[in-house]
Formats: sequence, C-alpha cells, structure tokens
Amino acid sequence: MFAKKTLLLAMFMTVALPLQADPLTVYGKINVTAQSSDEGAGSFSELKSNASRFGIKGDYELDGELSLVYQLEWEVDLTDDANEKNIKGRDQFIGLKGSFGTIKAGRNDTALKLSQGKVDLFNDYEADIKTLWKGENRMNNSLAYISPSFQGFSLLVSHIMEDTPEGKDGQSFALLYGDDALKESKLFASVAMDNEVNGYDATRVTGQVKVLGQLKVGAGLVQQEAVATGKKEDGWLANLSYPLDKYELKAQYQTLEEHKGFSFGTDYKIGKDTKLFAWYSSFDFDNKVDTDYLAIGIEHKF
Repeated sequence: MFAKKTLLLAMFMTVALPLQADPLTVYGKINVTAQSSDEGAGSFSELKSNASRFGIKGDYELDGELSLVYQLEWEVDLTDDANEKNIKGRDQFIGLKGSFGTIKAGRNDTALKLSQGKVDLFNDYEADIKTLWKGENRMNNSLAYISPSFQGFSLLVSHIMEDTPEGKDGQSFALLYGDDALKESKLFASVAMDNEVNGYDATRVTGQVKVLGQLKVGAGLVQQEAVATGKKEDGWLANLSYPLDKYELKAQYQTLEEHKGFSFGTDYKIGKDTKLFAWYSSFDFDNKVDTDYLAIGIEHKF
C-alpha cells in the first residue's frame, strides 16, 4: 500500500510539472516476454516482466556552480498480482554535482555493478550475468562518488554503511575507460573490486570493443570469494553482437567454475524507442538442476 501511494505521489508530481521551477524528467521502460521455461520439473509457459520501470529525475542548478541531482525509480511488474509486490524500489538518491564530480546518497548500484557498462547482452533476462556471478548489487545506505572524466578515464566509488551493530561497512571501486555505448570511442574497459559487499569480495575485469565496422566483441573475467567461508570461484564471459539493418544479432557464453550458460537472440526495431525480440538461454549447473528458456517479447522506452 505504501509503495502504491508513493508511486501515485510521483505521478501527481509529474502532472504538476509545468508549475515547477525545478524541471523533472519522466522516464521508464516496459519489457515483457512470453516464454517457455524449464527449471527442472518440466516446461511451462509464463509471462515475465523484465525489470520494467518508472522514474523521475532532476538536475537543479544551485549557487557556486553546483547542481542538485536526484532520482526516484521503481520497478513495476506488469504480470504480477496487483498488490504490494507489484512495485519495488530501484535506484533512489539525492546528491550534488560540480567540478569535483558527483556525490549521491541513498540506494545505489555499486561501482562494480556499474562497471560492466553494456557488456552484458542479456541484462535483466534469465541469462543476466547475476545468474552465475556475484556483485550485481543495488545497496541501501550507500554513498556513491563518480569522478569527472579525464583523458577517457573515470573513477566510481561506493561506500555501504553497516546499518546494524553487528554489520560491517562495505566498499566497491571501479576504474572505467571509454564510452560504454561505443559511440564516442571504439573501446570500453573497466576493472572493479568489491570489499565485503553483500557477503562477498569480488574482482572483475570487463571490456567491449567495436571491430570490422559494427561488430561488438565483449569479454569479462571474475574472481569472487565468500567472506564467511573463504570459498573462491573464477569465471569468464565472452559475447558478440552485430547490427544488421533493423536487426541486432547477439550471442553470449558465461562460466563460473563448472557452471556454464549460453544464450543467443535477436532484436528487431519497430520504432525509435520500441523493439521486438526473441532469445534462447540454457544453463548447465554443477550442483543443481539445469534450466532452459525460450522467449519472445516487446520493449518500449519512454
């Protein structure tokens, strides 16, 4: 009920937009798939809402060449029952931006999570890299810093507060190079590290390069260690994507020790902000039941 009231308040604020001196940006994404899923007990059909979202954000000029930045974003499940589980918070913060960079306080994606850029070709789907790898964290009680870009390099830092007497602060760091959309540069690369974030230490290296015109080649390496047990695991990722007229063809392979998964699919643009897509994903787990998914879907951004 509280989440619904919060979202209604946000919608009211957008209606009152012309009356505000502070300009708001309303944005969102609706992504729904119809899919056949097999998670070990036999295949079944289902509709999935893949991190569909709604948000408002602003950038308000202050004195002294400072700007106030803020964002309120919620995930909306179009296929779930209309109850409190239908809406949940995503990145929500307030911060200051200046020549020193940007500092944000609230609920934020960690530096390590952000460091992947757009390398994960199946982000938000069943083959999202979080299926095998730890480190895809959005943390409460976090302070985030984003440095200005210098010669193509930028620094991301996250500090997660302990929140309880028994807790322990966590940190996440990332050094990025290039443009993650590969529009201003042909190379994007990052190295990142988590220190006691959500029960894990992790180190990750990711990169993506544009070759032979429009062919994008991506890769990643990870090492993660459970803080409680000291168990270490290593993995790697490789993928390809290629635009062909209105289509984009893509394939991805990911491992973590003996676990492995592969995916392939295609997107088809039917408008500036709208696409149809289809994909197939299969995971072979060493210590649990294998999974297979086949999906077709539609996405619209606003």
